[in-house]
Amino acid sequence: MKKVTIALLLTSIFIYLAACSTQDSSSVNMEYEETKKMIVDILKTEDGKKALKEVLSEDEFKAQLAIDNSVVTESIQSTLVSDKGKEFWKKAFEDPEFAKTFATSMEEENQKLMKSLMNDPEYRSKVVELLHEPELEKELADLLKGNEYREHLKTVISETIESPLYQAKIQEILLKAASEQGKEKEEGK
Repeated sequence: MKKVTIALLLTSIFIYLAACSTQDSSSVNMEYEETKKMIVDILKTEDGKKALKEVLSEDEFKAQLAIDNSVVTESIQSTLVSDKGKEFWKKAFEDPEFAKTFATSMEEENQKLMKSLMNDPEYRSKVVELLHEPELEKELADLLKGNEYREHLKTVISETIESPLYQAKIQEILLKAASEQGKEKEEGK
């Protein structure tokens, strides 16, 4: 039934186009309007809608409608650099949920990028060069000497010492050191 409707629609369009090519322009305009109305009416029926959905869902048809990558890339670039695009992204990143989703979607790619950069000798040398700049060294030293950082450091150290995992490691190290010291005393006798 669906294929029959599509076939009828395509056949009527083909017949109409063939007929239009042999008639004068005034009758063509009249028949065009009638045919247009008929096609719109067919598309509004349930069978017409179903047939159209079926055609649009076919892989072959989708492949024919595939968007050219260069067109997509160009559109995105022109949108991103426009004032409206900048405003859109500014507002979008003000929404914490959007920012979280965006960051999560980019996380794996960012990790790959950072790992590849860390293996790049030129990038590493630039980072080292940046860290050795006197102005940056002074800022880092001032930051590390600041009261706020010291308080943060105290908190981190306290939390670490109070951690059961850390306490177990310390106990293991102390027991190992005590047993080694006991062995040394026995060997000394």
